[in-house]
Amino acid sequence: MVTQNSVESKVKSALRTLNLLEFVIACKTGVAASEMSTALSIPESSLSYLLATLVKHDYLVREGRLYVPGPGLDRLRQPQADQSLPERAAPIIKALCNQLNETASLFVLAGWELEVVVTEVSSQTLRYSLDVGTRVPLHCVAAGKVLLATMSQKELDRYFAESEQSRFTTKTRHERKEIENELAIIRSQGYSRTQDEYSKGISAIGMAVPGTDPSHYSISVAVPTPRFDKEIEKKILPLLKKSVSILSR
Repeated sequence: MVTQNSVESKVKSALRTLNLLEFVIACKTGVAASEMSTALSIPESSLSYLLATLVKHDYLVREGRLYVPGPGLDRLRQPQADQSLPERAAPIIKALCNQLNETASLFVLAGWELEVVVTEVSSQTLRYSLDVGTRVPLHCVAAGKVLLATMSQKELDRYFAESEQSRFTTKTRHERKEIENELAIIRSQGYSRTQDEYSKGISAIGMAVPGTDPSHYSISVAVPTPRFDKEIEKKILPLLKKSVSILSR
Protein backbone atom coordinates (compact mmCIF):
# COMPACT_ATOMS: atom_id res chain seq x y z
CA MET A 1 0.00 0.00 0.00
CA VAL A 2 1.37 3.42 -1.01
CA THR A 3 1.03 5.94 1.82
CA GLN A 4 1.03 9.72 1.65
CA ASN A 5 4.29 9.75 3.62
CA SER A 6 6.04 7.44 1.16
CA VAL A 7 4.92 9.59 -1.80
CA GLU A 8 6.12 12.76 -0.07
CA SER A 9 9.45 11.09 0.71
CA LYS A 10 9.99 10.16 -2.95
CA VAL A 11 9.08 13.67 -4.12
CA LYS A 12 11.46 15.17 -1.57
CA SER A 13 14.26 12.89 -2.77
CA ALA A 14 13.61 13.84 -6.40
CA LEU A 15 13.65 17.56 -5.56
CA ARG A 16 16.89 17.14 -3.64
CA THR A 17 18.47 15.47 -6.65
CA LEU A 18 17.35 18.26 -8.99
CA ASN A 19 18.53 20.96 -6.57
CA LEU A 20 21.86 19.19 -6.21
CA LEU A 21 22.43 19.01 -9.96
CA GLU A 22 21.46 22.64 -10.47
CA PHE A 23 23.84 23.72 -7.68
CA VAL A 24 26.80 21.79 -9.10
CA ILE A 25 26.12 23.17 -12.60
CA ALA A 26 26.03 26.70 -11.18
CA CYS A 27 29.38 26.18 -9.40
CA LYS A 28 31.33 25.82 -12.64
CA THR A 29 34.72 25.19 -11.03
CA GLY A 30 33.43 22.34 -8.85
CA VAL A 31 32.01 22.11 -5.36
CA ALA A 32 32.80 20.02 -2.29
CA ALA A 33 30.25 17.76 -0.57
CA SER A 34 30.44 19.81 2.65
CA GLU A 35 29.51 22.96 0.72
CA MET A 36 26.53 21.22 -0.88
CA SER A 37 25.33 19.90 2.46
CA THR A 38 25.39 23.39 3.97
CA ALA A 39 23.99 25.25 0.97
CA LEU A 40 21.13 22.83 0.28
CA SER A 41 20.40 21.70 3.85
CA ILE A 42 20.89 18.05 2.94
CA PRO A 43 22.19 15.78 5.73
CA GLU A 44 25.62 14.37 4.87
CA SER A 45 24.34 10.78 5.20
CA SER A 46 21.67 11.39 2.54
CA LEU A 47 24.03 13.47 0.42
CA SER A 48 26.70 10.76 0.18
CA TYR A 49 24.14 8.32 -1.24
CA LEU A 50 22.86 10.86 -3.79
CA LEU A 51 26.37 11.79 -4.90
CA ALA A 52 27.44 8.16 -5.27
CA THR A 53 24.36 7.41 -7.41
CA LEU A 54 24.87 10.48 -9.64
CA VAL A 55 28.56 9.65 -10.11
CA LYS A 56 27.73 6.02 -10.94
CA HIS A 57 25.40 7.17 -13.74
CA ASP A 58 27.88 9.83 -15.02
CA TYR A 59 25.70 12.80 -14.11
CA LEU A 60 28.50 14.03 -11.86
CA VAL A 61 32.25 13.44 -11.89
CA ARG A 62 34.43 13.51 -8.78
CA GLU A 63 37.75 15.34 -9.10
CA GLY A 64 39.52 15.00 -5.77
CA ARG A 65 37.26 16.66 -3.17
CA LEU A 66 35.20 18.46 -5.79
CA TYR A 67 32.22 17.39 -7.90
CA VAL A 68 31.68 18.73 -11.42
CA PRO A 69 28.98 18.08 -14.09
CA GLY A 70 29.44 14.76 -15.89
CA PRO A 71 28.85 13.52 -19.45
CA GLY A 72 25.46 12.10 -18.46
CA LEU A 73 24.06 15.64 -18.35
CA ASP A 74 25.34 16.26 -21.88
CA ARG A 75 23.45 13.17 -23.06
CA LEU A 76 20.22 14.59 -21.62
CA ARG A 77 20.71 17.79 -23.62
CA GLN A 78 21.70 15.97 -26.79
CA PRO A 79 19.04 16.07 -29.56
CA GLN A 80 17.50 12.65 -30.13
CA ALA A 81 18.54 12.77 -33.78
CA ASP A 82 22.20 12.89 -32.68
CA GLN A 83 21.91 9.84 -30.43
CA SER A 84 22.74 6.33 -31.55
CA LEU A 85 20.04 3.70 -31.22
CA PRO A 86 21.81 2.00 -28.28
CA GLU A 87 21.95 5.36 -26.46
CA ARG A 88 18.24 5.88 -26.99
CA ALA A 89 17.52 2.26 -26.08
CA ALA A 90 19.31 2.21 -22.71
CA PRO A 91 16.46 3.76 -20.66
CA ILE A 92 13.86 1.77 -22.64
CA ILE A 93 15.63 -1.52 -21.89
CA LYS A 94 15.95 -0.55 -18.24
CA ALA A 95 12.23 0.25 -18.02
CA LEU A 96 11.37 -3.06 -19.71
CA CYS A 97 13.46 -4.95 -17.18
CA ASN A 98 11.98 -3.00 -14.27
CA GLN A 99 8.40 -3.69 -15.33
CA LEU A 100 8.93 -7.43 -15.76
CA ASN A 101 11.88 -8.08 -13.43
CA GLU A 102 13.28 -10.28 -16.19
CA THR A 103 16.47 -9.75 -18.18
CA ALA A 104 16.00 -7.46 -21.21
CA SER A 105 18.61 -6.82 -23.89
CA LEU A 106 19.23 -4.97 -27.15
CA PHE A 107 21.21 -6.85 -29.80
CA VAL A 108 22.84 -5.74 -33.05
CA LEU A 109 23.59 -7.87 -36.11
CA ALA A 110 27.36 -8.45 -36.29
CA GLY A 111 28.18 -10.45 -39.40
CA TRP A 112 26.29 -13.72 -39.00
CA GLU A 113 26.13 -13.33 -35.21
CA LEU A 114 24.36 -11.18 -32.65
CA GLU A 115 26.19 -8.83 -30.29
CA VAL A 116 24.77 -7.61 -26.98
CA VAL A 117 24.90 -3.79 -26.91
CA VAL A 118 22.58 -2.94 -23.99
CA THR A 119 21.38 -5.24 -21.22
CA GLU A 120 19.58 -5.00 -17.89
CA VAL A 121 19.59 -8.07 -15.66
CA SER A 122 16.71 -9.28 -13.51
CA SER A 123 17.16 -8.94 -9.76
CA GLN A 124 15.62 -12.37 -9.15
CA THR A 125 17.86 -15.11 -7.77
CA LEU A 126 17.22 -17.35 -10.79
CA ARG A 127 18.02 -15.20 -13.80
CA TYR A 128 19.86 -15.05 -17.13
CA SER A 129 22.60 -12.60 -18.01
CA LEU A 130 24.89 -11.81 -20.94
CA ASP A 131 27.66 -9.23 -20.79
CA VAL A 132 27.71 -6.32 -23.24
CA GLY A 133 29.92 -7.33 -26.17
CA THR A 134 29.00 -11.01 -25.96
CA ARG A 135 28.24 -12.62 -29.32
CA VAL A 136 25.68 -15.39 -29.80
CA PRO A 137 24.45 -17.35 -32.87
CA LEU A 138 21.42 -16.17 -34.83
CA HIS A 139 19.62 -19.46 -35.39
CA CYS A 140 18.88 -20.46 -31.77
CA VAL A 141 18.14 -17.27 -29.82
CA ALA A 142 14.92 -15.29 -30.02
CA ALA A 143 16.64 -12.00 -30.88
CA GLY A 144 18.49 -13.72 -33.72
CA LYS A 145 15.61 -15.66 -35.21
CA VAL A 146 13.52 -12.52 -35.51
CA LEU A 147 16.32 -10.79 -37.47
CA LEU A 148 16.67 -13.77 -39.77
CA ALA A 149 12.94 -13.46 -40.44
CA THR A 150 13.47 -9.93 -41.84
CA MET A 151 16.04 -11.10 -44.40
CA SER A 152 15.35 -11.68 -48.08
CA GLN A 153 15.72 -15.16 -49.54
CA LYS A 154 19.02 -14.12 -51.13
CA GLU A 155 20.37 -13.00 -47.77
CA LEU A 156 19.16 -16.19 -46.11
CA ASP A 157 20.91 -18.27 -48.79
CA ARG A 158 24.14 -16.45 -47.94
CA TYR A 159 23.56 -16.95 -44.23
CA PHE A 160 23.11 -20.71 -44.54
CA ALA A 161 26.09 -20.98 -46.91
CA GLU A 162 28.49 -18.86 -44.86
CA SER A 163 27.66 -19.82 -41.26
CA GLU A 164 27.32 -22.96 -39.19
CA GLN A 165 24.05 -23.75 -37.44
CA SER A 166 25.42 -25.70 -34.49
CA ARG A 167 23.34 -27.73 -32.09
CA PHE A 168 23.67 -26.48 -28.49
CA THR A 169 20.92 -28.50 -26.78
CA THR A 170 18.55 -31.31 -27.73
CA LYS A 171 15.96 -28.62 -28.56
CA THR A 172 18.15 -26.56 -30.91
CA ARG A 173 16.63 -26.25 -34.39
CA HIS A 174 19.71 -26.58 -36.61
CA GLU A 175 18.44 -28.04 -39.88
CA ARG A 176 17.81 -25.46 -42.61
CA LYS A 177 14.31 -26.70 -43.42
CA GLU A 178 13.06 -26.51 -39.83
CA ILE A 179 14.65 -23.07 -39.33
CA GLU A 180 13.02 -21.70 -42.49
CA ASN A 181 9.64 -23.15 -41.47
CA GLU A 182 9.94 -21.36 -38.14
CA LEU A 183 10.95 -18.10 -39.82
CA ALA A 184 7.69 -18.16 -41.80
CA ILE A 185 5.74 -18.38 -38.52
CA ILE A 186 7.79 -15.54 -37.01
CA ARG A 187 7.04 -13.30 -40.01
CA SER A 188 3.31 -13.90 -39.63
CA GLN A 189 3.14 -13.29 -35.88
CA GLY A 190 5.75 -10.51 -35.62
CA TYR A 191 7.88 -12.01 -32.87
CA SER A 192 10.01 -15.05 -32.10
CA ARG A 193 10.01 -17.44 -29.18
CA THR A 194 12.69 -19.88 -28.03
CA GLN A 195 12.80 -22.44 -25.25
CA ASP A 196 16.02 -24.17 -24.13
CA GLU A 197 17.58 -23.90 -27.60
CA TYR A 198 20.82 -22.03 -26.83
CA SER A 199 21.02 -22.37 -23.05
CA LYS A 200 19.18 -25.19 -21.34
CA GLY A 201 16.71 -23.72 -18.87
CA ILE A 202 16.36 -20.35 -20.62
CA SER A 203 13.41 -19.21 -22.75
CA ALA A 204 12.97 -15.89 -24.53
CA ILE A 205 10.78 -13.71 -26.73
CA GLY A 206 12.28 -11.34 -29.29
CA MET A 207 11.17 -8.58 -31.67
CA ALA A 208 13.05 -6.74 -34.41
CA VAL A 209 13.44 -2.96 -34.29
CA PRO A 210 12.31 -1.63 -37.70
CA GLY A 211 14.39 0.97 -39.46
CA THR A 212 16.61 -0.92 -41.88
CA ASP A 213 15.88 -3.73 -44.31
CA PRO A 214 16.82 -6.24 -43.05
CA SER A 215 16.60 -5.07 -39.46
CA HIS A 216 19.94 -4.79 -37.67
CA TYR A 217 18.66 -4.44 -34.10
CA SER A 218 16.36 -6.57 -31.97
CA ILE A 219 15.17 -6.70 -28.37
CA SER A 220 14.54 -9.78 -26.31
CA VAL A 221 13.35 -10.68 -22.83
CA ALA A 222 14.97 -13.82 -21.40
CA VAL A 223 13.25 -15.82 -18.67
CA PRO A 224 14.30 -19.00 -16.82
CA THR A 225 12.13 -21.76 -18.31
CA PRO A 226 10.51 -22.68 -14.95
CA ARG A 227 8.97 -19.16 -14.91
CA PHE A 228 8.15 -19.07 -18.62
CA ASP A 229 4.40 -19.67 -18.89
CA LYS A 230 1.40 -18.15 -20.67
CA GLU A 231 0.99 -15.54 -17.96
CA ILE A 232 4.50 -14.10 -18.27
CA GLU A 233 4.28 -14.27 -22.07
CA LYS A 234 1.08 -12.17 -21.96
CA LYS A 235 2.96 -9.58 -19.89
CA ILE A 236 6.05 -9.55 -22.09
CA LEU A 237 4.48 -9.19 -25.55
CA PRO A 238 2.70 -5.80 -25.17
CA LEU A 239 5.65 -4.27 -23.30
CA LEU A 240 8.10 -5.55 -25.90
CA LYS A 241 5.90 -4.24 -28.69
CA LYS A 242 5.70 -0.82 -27.02
CA SER A 243 9.47 -0.69 -26.55
CA VAL A 244 10.08 -1.51 -30.21
CA SER A 245 7.51 1.09 -31.26
CA ILE A 246 9.23 3.82 -29.24
CA LEU A 247 12.66 3.00 -30.69
CA SER A 248 11.44 2.84 -34.29
CA ARG A 249 9.85 6.30 -34.25
